[in-house]
Amino acid sequence: YDEFQNNFVNVAETLRGAMMKNPHLKLFVANGIYDMATPFYATEYTINHLGLRDGVNENVTMAYYGAGHMMYTHKPSLRSLATDLKKFIKGAS
Repeated sequence: YDEFQNNFVNVAETLRGAMMKNPHLKLFVANGIYDMATPFYATEYTINHLGLRDGVNENVTMAYYGAGHMMYTHKPSLRSLATDLKKFIKGAS
């Protein structure tokens, strides 16, 4: 953890590499619209700038919930998240 202390963690290159190596990899990104730890605009920017080849970015599913960073503690968001994840898993298999 020391190498990341007082720094942000950037996994974009690792994610890009995984999605380029496996063009069938599906990604689900859950965003709380009130999240101040990982703002959804930053997530959108990162995903939109991965530089994925044609068609691979269609494997990314972005979902938004009316909560903060821990959207699963907000009951309405938890219900929506559960529904969205079930749909994502069924569609990915």
